[in-house]
Amino acid sequence: MDVSIATAISQAAEKLRAHGVNQARLEAGLLLSHILGRDRAYLIAHDDRALSAGESQTFGTFVARRAGGEPLQYITGHQEFFKRDFEVTPDVLIPRPETELIVEAVLGLFPGSVDFTFADVGTGSGCIAISILGERQNARATAIDKSGEALSVAEKNAGRHQVIDRMRLAQSDLFHSLAQDDLFDLIVSNPPYIPDGDLSALQREVQREPQSALAGGADGLDVIRRLLDESPTHLSACGYLVFEFGINQDEAIVELVAGASWELIELRRDLQQIPRTITLRKK
Repeated sequence: MDVSIATAISQAAEKLRAHGVNQARLEAGLLLSHILGRDRAYLIAHDDRALSAGESQTFGTFVARRAGGEPLQYITGHQEFFKRDFEVTPDVLIPRPETELIVEAVLGLFPGSVDFTFADVGTGSGCIAISILGERQNARATAIDKSGEALSVAEKNAGRHQVIDRMRLAQSDLFHSLAQDDLFDLIVSNPPYIPDGDLSALQREVQREPQSALAGGADGLDVIRRLLDESPTHLSACGYLVFEFGINQDEAIVELVAGASWELIELRRDLQQIPRTITLRKK
């Protein structure tokens, strides 16, 4: 029996809601929009349109995957970040709005006419590096990740957004595989910062994301300590380090910075006024 767009979305939303999915109707609509290659306005205007057998079967498969806890972004393969659409796979962390604070901080540090080089440590999908390159035509990036699979995703995204000619890919655990004379004007990072003991309490969707991109050691600061220790060697004089951190980690990080090789420039807050990004300058 033919099923209309309206009926399909209603039935899917009921199933998703029963499996604990927030904004179930919205997510059902997004899944169907992806399958049909149409925006949500089309779904509303054509809600009496019957789905084909193939469309209905694919939609049912996608809804079952989402009900089982698979993130929406891994099902559709896409996530928006800083005005751009990025390919995402289970090999990379799903870009989040708070990470856009890193890009905003960098754009404030480097006006459009300035030439600069930067490294994106733990690049994942490449969303931070590519967004900066897209906004600053005089910038050149080195995208670093220890996962070869993640670098493949970043490379695809860089090609898609036409910045691949200004982005070098490097497989490395932080700076380990880089030459000693690899110097940058800026280093950015969204490092793992979830305390290991908190991983099991994360939402089921977040637990589907790469654990290596989440787990930050006993207190969540293991990789951040390495960033603070190792970055000065790869920064030019007065170079900047900008990175994201977790909720309630700001005081511990400021304490780590105090008396070290850094000058604290800014703590940037998210929309809930929670400190989430720090900007440091090499002394």
